[in-house]
Amino acid sequence: MTLHVACLCAAWCRTCESYKQVFEAACAELPQPGLRVHWIDIEDEAELVGDLDIETFPTLLIADDDHVRFAGPLTPQPETLRRVLRAHLADARAASVAPGIDVLAQRLRSLL
Repeated sequence: MTLHVACLCAAWCRTCESYKQVFEAACAELPQPGLRVHWIDIEDEAELVGDLDIETFPTLLIADDDHVRFAGPLTPQPETLRRVLRAHLADARAASVAPGIDVLAQRLRSLL
């Protein structure tokens, strides 16, 4: 099973600028086979993001082969990210998410 963890940010966002290293380090700690990590600048990757309106940075998306496990904004603290990752990687239940999130998750699944 492939698991996608995507952080949706913007290059102009100072919080995102400092958060990138936190995100990459937390994801590197995960012993998850099939893990695909994505850092997505919503402006540079506008086609991938589609009509999804991201208003709060950082926003995290966790999706497996079948469904979205988590989607939403996070406070930019490393322990918050680690706690959310651990909880949603262990729990394979689908989250209730906006339709645009499902579309983005489908696009992530198609990335090589």
